[in-house]
Amino acid sequence: MKYIAKRIKIHFLLAIAAMMFILSSCNKDVEQFATPVVVTPAGLALGETIATIPDDSLYYKLIVRGGMLTTINNKANQFTMIVPNNAAMRQFCVALGAPAGQPDAVYAGFISTLIPVANAASIVSFNMMPQKITTASIPGTFPNFFYPTNLNPTTGTPGFNPLVRLLTFPSTRNGNWINNIPLLAVNLAAANGVIHTAAAMPAPPQKVLAQRIFADADMTYLAAAINRADSGVAPTTSASLVWVLSNFGPNITVFAPTNLAFQQLLTVQITQALIAQGVPPLTAAAQAAFLASTPAVFSTPALYPVLTPTVVKGIVVYHLLGSRAFLNNFPTAATSYPTLLNSAVPTHPGVSLNCTFTGPFVSAATVKGIANPTASNILINPTPEPNGTSDQFFVNGTIHKIDQVLRPQ
Repeated sequence: MKYIAKRIKIHFLLAIAAMMFILSSCNKDVEQFATPVVVTPAGLALGETIATIPDDSLYYKLIVRGGMLTTINNKANQFTMIVPNNAAMRQFCVALGAPAGQPDAVYAGFISTLIPVANAASIVSFNMMPQKITTASIPGTFPNFFYPTNLNPTTGTPGFNPLVRLLTFPSTRNGNWINNIPLLAVNLAAANGVIHTAAAMPAPPQKVLAQRIFADADMTYLAAAINRADSGVAPTTSASLVWVLSNFGPNITVFAPTNLAFQQLLTVQITQALIAQGVPPLTAAAQAAFLASTPAVFSTPALYPVLTPTVVKGIVVYHLLGSRAFLNNFPTAATSYPTLLNSAVPTHPGVSLNCTFTGPFVSAATVKGIANPTASNILINPTPEPNGTSDQFFVNGTIHKIDQVLRPQ
């Protein structure tokens, strides 16, 4: 860690590039062009197409509820639509409070009367991309490629920005996916776009990464490490980890060690440091266990010379990928990828990722630090927060909980 501590200087800078178009004039008349003739595509529009599919009838109700039918039937615009089938819509309604095991008429009524109009519009907008995207144009590379959706989360807020859009992450690696949801059918053509059928509802994220990390009772050590790494850094600047984890712009993956993972590593490391100072092994082990028993270990002055902000930041950023990765997009053979530590140490080997599929879903996944004797297990549970532990979807990234702290050297 001494080598990395000497070199690390991480600055997270988010920039928006601007282009300037310079119009020049000359003495001759401006060339005249004929007005182009707009040809309306033939065939059924997206909404009309969905209306003809019996297994999409509940999602059609959601489209109508959100007042989105005119938008998706406008043949002057092209859209890609992710459409959960009726089974997925039933699950979605039950998750919102509808009774389970009811006929579709009950769920249709629930959608048409109890889901707020604005919520329905937001969900449909999140599952629309303002261009035609077939699976042939979706890469199967790692990490997930992203596309802007039609949902602008700043609409109706004082900070409205017409250029902002939430992102969605389709992939053709290990199958066809939207985020971590399988696509059951793809490339159904309509006059003004294409439809992909999803096995579950892709819901727009509501929170940023920091909100989960600083609220999760099993991430208190990670939260304390982030605060220690930010010592002396204003949380309003891009050099701050808290800033990166709290803002809309970044798009990262967090491998989040559990509290127990931190306790185990810190106990071993502190024990070894105390023994090196001449403390008897049994006494060193007892003292180390006590110090490591609380997240306050990162704010203990006696440990400041060892757990410096630079050292702790190096450890934390080694747990961050500079892009979003869902488990279904992991390689099925161990493969190394860079982390944010590579912005300070470009030649660092990064971390090794691997996943195992059972049927269509990931049943096991690992991430290995270069100095870890064994790979850390990702705790598989993709259900939404607060209980989910993998593929946790946030506005600015994804979280996977792991059972070891990753060691960069």
